[in-house]
Amino acid sequence: MPRFTPLLLLLSLALISSPALAQDEEEPLTEADGWRSSLTGQLAFSQAAYSNWQEGGLDALSFTAGTNGIFERLTGRFKQTHNARLAFGLVKQDTLQFRKSDDVIRYGFELQYTGTGVFQPTFATNIRTQFAPGYDYDPNPETTPSLAAFIVPGERLKVSDFFAPAIWTQSLGITYDPDRWYIARLGFATKETIVLIDRLRPVYGNALDESIRVEAGLEFIAEAQRELFTNVFLQSRFGLFQAFNQVGDTAPDLTFENLLTLKVNDWLNTNLEFVTLYDRDTIDEVQLKEVLSIGIGITLL
Repeated sequence: MPRFTPLLLLLSLALISSPALAQDEEEPLTEADGWRSSLTGQLAFSQAAYSNWQEGGLDALSFTAGTNGIFERLTGRFKQTHNARLAFGLVKQDTLQFRKSDDVIRYGFELQYTGTGVFQPTFATNIRTQFAPGYDYDPNPETTPSLAAFIVPGERLKVSDFFAPAIWTQSLGITYDPDRWYIARLGFATKETIVLIDRLRPVYGNALDESIRVEAGLEFIAEAQRELFTNVFLQSRFGLFQAFNQVGDTAPDLTFENLLTLKVNDWLNTNLEFVTLYDRDTIDEVQLKEVLSIGIGITLL
């Protein structure tokens, strides 16, 4: 079972249950609105250099670029929502080569039938992968036993790449959508774990000859998008997937993504991303990711 720290629980509750200092609710989407779109871009950059600096320090260079978009449209009684996020970052310290600091490709699509009130039949699909290879720069046979034969002392070990893995889900169920800042969805789902590089397949729970592992189960998704305070925006997504063949034996797969944006002015933003993952097929520990960036934010749509 995953172990959650009190700090993570407090942060989660604080973000989702912030008091009513938020902006007024968005107007309900209508067919006359056409596409209601939101697309933003972010570019962050930092650099430090030293020469004869007696107090010490390391030369450093880093940058992160990304986009985040939501596109919605109502046609008759059907509402479609497209949600995409792309991000990529590199960092270089002293004499080390550039290393990846952030890498996300995520796309989601939902089709809801709105003729049944706030409880709406829904088909949804979501896929998540990355752009570039990921490496373990201090590999240990005990933490990655399936790759022990590929470990060379003093050399980095490739542990991921584009579509290695990719997690793709499809679900059919019911969405609770009160046309406010949050929704929740429950449905029957299939989940595919795609690993195109054969030697990396056991790392993510696939057999060596299994490029795609398919599981069937139940999926629960809760999403929130809100201005918590003036110029402080939250996008949060909480997901659970319980495979039928693992009921009672393994805790559900969990994904909890939070992106907090603080707008300093029309072009300067601070972003805090906090992601929690749990998938026992990969590792029997909670995986945590935190990225803090300050940079230029551009509203594209």
